[in-house]
Amino acid sequence: MPPQRSGLDADVVFRALAEPRRRAILSLVASVELPAGKIAEHFDVSRSAISQHLQVLKDAGLITERRDGTRRLYRASEVTLVELRTFLEGLWRQSFELARDVLQETPPHKGESAAAG
Repeated sequence: MPPQRSGLDADVVFRALAEPRRRAILSLVASVELPAGKIAEHFDVSRSAISQHLQVLKDAGLITERRDGTRRLYRASEVTLVELRTFLEGLWRQSFELARDVLQETPPHKGESAAAG
């Protein structure tokens, strides 16, 4: 059974997370709201490049943007991160269920008793 779908577009999220700088940006704003300039200080790329990364993360729903006067503040989206965690836990649970089913269907090797383990 495939993991339950929520509002999460896993393909878009995983494409956004495939880039190491975007994962680093998400880590930066996981617990604190930061303006783009402060985020950019952590990287050796142009502010324009950071702005593009922020847009990809925003489009994937991984971060939110809030305006405070002329500043734009970014923070990880708790809702999307919870949905992502649920999706991954579903995959994890599914793989364990598959492994359990395979082990239960595999007959014991010659010379081994069913009770041995």
